[in-house]
Amino acid sequence: METIAFFNLKGGVGKTTSAVNIAWHAANEGIPTLLWDLDPQGAASWLLDSKAKSKAQPKKILNGKTPIGNLVKPTNYQHLDIIPADFSIRDLEQQLQLQSEQGQRNLIAKLIEPFSENYALIILDCPPSFSLLSEQIFDTADALYLPLIPTHLSLRTFEQTRDFFKKNKLKPKRLHAFFTMVDRRRSLHRLMLAHPPKMLKNGLPTPIPYAAVVERMGDHQAPLPAFDRNAHVSKAYASLWQDIKATLSDF
Repeated sequence: METIAFFNLKGGVGKTTSAVNIAWHAANEGIPTLLWDLDPQGAASWLLDSKAKSKAQPKKILNGKTPIGNLVKPTNYQHLDIIPADFSIRDLEQQLQLQSEQGQRNLIAKLIEPFSENYALIILDCPPSFSLLSEQIFDTADALYLPLIPTHLSLRTFEQTRDFFKKNKLKPKRLHAFFTMVDRRRSLHRLMLAHPPKMLKNGLPTPIPYAAVVERMGDHQAPLPAFDRNAHVSKAYASLWQDIKATLSDF
């Protein structure tokens, strides 16, 4: 089983859109895939037209009284399941802190481990912040993918994430950036695509173009290729999935 995560400190850069579309592509290849929506905003859950079964209690999940498998829901797509987000995720950080103080380490990895019996790929849609939760996600994931708009401020978020990894003795080589919302009419976008900064040496080659059709995911509450597989941006996500597979050992 491979565990991957999508993360960015900045909102509006295509993090959740990418997580949902990549999950669809993996499942479409017959790979049993589970998407865990760990962002309290719950955008991935909404785009997959999925609601939590009931308000989860993080304390009971972390101490094993509520099996996390009970939170899994099927989606409308074969081979793709989801753990939807709800507002109780906001309490997860506090519970992780309490249990960490009691000497328990990386509870996120412990929760994910049993899923290896049913899934080949776990995708984590992360909250946009540095916290104990995100640190445990960073430690758990085999690879992390950071969508970046080709601008200097967006690059700054990658630099901050890389520095966080170094400070916390994580492995920055697991960070793979890729450009999103690319507008080739803009000279800075063209320049960064032609000459990616050295800090992105482990980046993925496929850029995701800016396209209005992506907004229709909200209209359909569905991944982009589920309703427009021939769109240019949809084909870009298909190519990005191949890039991601190349960074993983099991596919």
